[in-house]
Amino acid sequence: MPTETGRTVQHHGLTAALRLRGERVSADAMDVSDLRIALFSGNYNMTVDGANKALNRLVGYLLAHGAAVRVYSPTVANPDFEPTGDLVSVPSFAIPGRSEYRIPVTFSSRVRQDIAAFAPNVLHISSPDRVSRQVAAWARRRRIPVACSVHTRFETYFRYYNLSFLEPLMVAWLRKLYRRCDALIAPSESFAQVLRDQRMNYDIGIWTRGVEQGIFNPGRRDIAWRQSLGIEDDVPTIAFLGRLVMEKGLDVFADSIDVLARRGVPHKVVVIGEGPAGEWFESRLPNASFIGFQGGEDLAHALASCDIFFNPSVTETFGNVTLEAMACGLPVVAARATGSASIVKHGRTGYLVSPGSITGFADHLQRYCRDIPLRADHGAAAVIESGAYQWDAINQAVADTYLRLIRQKQRRGG
Repeated sequence: MPTETGRTVQHHGLTAALRLRGERVSADAMDVSDLRIALFSGNYNMTVDGANKALNRLVGYLLAHGAAVRVYSPTVANPDFEPTGDLVSVPSFAIPGRSEYRIPVTFSSRVRQDIAAFAPNVLHISSPDRVSRQVAAWARRRRIPVACSVHTRFETYFRYYNLSFLEPLMVAWLRKLYRRCDALIAPSESFAQVLRDQRMNYDIGIWTRGVEQGIFNPGRRDIAWRQSLGIEDDVPTIAFLGRLVMEKGLDVFADSIDVLARRGVPHKVVVIGEGPAGEWFESRLPNASFIGFQGGEDLAHALASCDIFFNPSVTETFGNVTLEAMACGLPVVAARATGSASIVKHGRTGYLVSPGSITGFADHLQRYCRDIPLRADHGAAAVIESGAYQWDAINQAVADTYLRLIRQKQRRGG
């Protein structure tokens, strides 16, 4: 990683000259290499998920283009993966019953001193916790623009733990935080519209997700891999990919598979992922193959070797897993909800079903299981559709949002 001195010397032109003289750089003359981003995350690398994979990729892109980035997040002794960039630990405690996650508790004096020394010109928060509210207030007092990326529909989680009565309180909490931000960044247009409808903010940009087609592609399919799991060549295989937690719609998935079994539809299920509800899920799907967590080429190998992707979750705001499955040539059956509704083209790359409609999900799964040409046509269309999601252009859109917010602050005099 380049030092600050090295970064300044390498950046030529007006902005470099101004910086060397200690003068303020005009926002209109800034580019990515002038950005100093303080990023706050609730889970930057403790447990792998789609949100922190996207955040790490964003940080890598920003660093590669000369920006300075410092990340603040709870940390654990043995994280799932090494962080991209400099990571500063934030005081936190483990969630009862979900010890793999930690909740940030305070914007401590140590963290305050660190961020003050770093001197960011933009703040990016990515989890709606107490520390995010504190650091957003800190930034506003210093006329530093605040961007907030929204990665999941937190308010919906209560539905899966018989706590729906708390949902309005969570919506109010979120609105109070999000309205203190200069802009929100949503991973899909469908979710951005939900945020607008909820009156969370009126400046909402899109930070979609990309897929590496060099890794995720139909060429990863391996008949020998299927046979190692006892799957015959002609048996349609339905894939589940994600963390095994109830909010991913595990109950809906299992109930839909039960309907297929009662109808006598030949099929096999492959479950890719781990999580606290894994034992429950295995008990509900005794004939499925559970292959645990997979990543990179191993994940692409597993997805491409299946035939249909089934995602009943309504908590996703984009659905990285859906895009990866599409890139591997799998048609998709998914809930008509934020995320999937923006990716899946109904009747062309898959089918969108009303959330929780067991019969609806089973009907479309059955259609794919029995109609091989339809499955192939929609799978091929899914590969083409996934090609529209390229990471560099996607991450540059976030950098452009940072620069726009800085310009707006300067023009308004903070």
